[in-house]
Amino acid sequence: MIIITGGAGFIGSAMLWELNRNGEENIIVVDDLGSTTTEKWRNLSGLNFTDFISKDLFPDLLDRNAIKGISAIIHMGANSSTTETDADHLLTNNFGYSKKIASFCMAHEVRLLYASSAATYGDGSNGYNDQIEGLNVLRPLNMYGYSKHLFDRWAVKQHILDKVAGLKFFNVYGPNEYHKGDMSSVVYKAFHQILEKGSLSLFESHRPDYREGEQLRDFIYVRDCTRIMAWMLENPSVSGLYNVGTGTARSFNDLAKATFSALDRQPTINYIPMPETLRNKYQYYTCADISKLRSAGFSSAFTSIEDGIREYVQHYLSSDNPYLDSINTSV
Repeated sequence: MIIITGGAGFIGSAMLWELNRNGEENIIVVDDLGSTTTEKWRNLSGLNFTDFISKDLFPDLLDRNAIKGISAIIHMGANSSTTETDADHLLTNNFGYSKKIASFCMAHEVRLLYASSAATYGDGSNGYNDQIEGLNVLRPLNMYGYSKHLFDRWAVKQHILDKVAGLKFFNVYGPNEYHKGDMSSVVYKAFHQILEKGSLSLFESHRPDYREGEQLRDFIYVRDCTRIMAWMLENPSVSGLYNVGTGTARSFNDLAKATFSALDRQPTINYIPMPETLRNKYQYYTCADISKLRSAGFSSAFTSIEDGIREYVQHYLSSDNPYLDSINTSV
């Protein structure tokens, strides 16, 4: 039995698809579907699992050891909004909830993979190295990143990271993010803006060492993320914190051109001033150091943004049924 918290969310439902693709259906999804206006439930349509449990009920079921035969918990559930201002909610939902799950896994020898975040690195001035020894120097720029950072540090102090894997996701894009609103990827937003306006607006650079649109990010296709997680399930000795990125930084101009190309259109890019409220918090460069992941044995190549965006746009965003579907596993 595998449990996926946040299993109806972006990465969680993609992981459910990955497991189904590999023949695994003995899965419990834990989540909160919210209102029907978000249509988050559609991420589960066409995928196979044995049960659905409300995220509010799940901790009590763990406390009572009411779910038998659990082999692994993939903990993707969290409030992932980088603009969330309710700090108490983030501490309860992201930090406290994660502690309960980790404590259960340690007590019952259950494999645990959990979502940390590249947001823990803050402005990047201390680098993007995922070695545990560097945690204390990190200074997240928002409360979401801080809630994830708190759990990483707690897991170290409890010696939990000796047995589990924490995943620091970088800029993930791909199918099943349609419910995320403002937190959806730049690719998703670019696709819709190009269709609506015929052009794409990117932030101007406010630093002399970066040209317009040449700010850099490590963009990773969600299917690469799920391949990494599936590999970690197959290799339970892999533990610790791991960056989940491609190890290659690409510019927003590159992303824009790839999106126009996938739509068979010539690029029309406008550069607009960055809001004053963002300028002191904006990251001009992020790139995952994946040497630790490679040393652990993950050797697969990553999808380029050109190939990833082409597949995402042509097979999903432009499709009548854009969701990952267990019936369609050949893409």
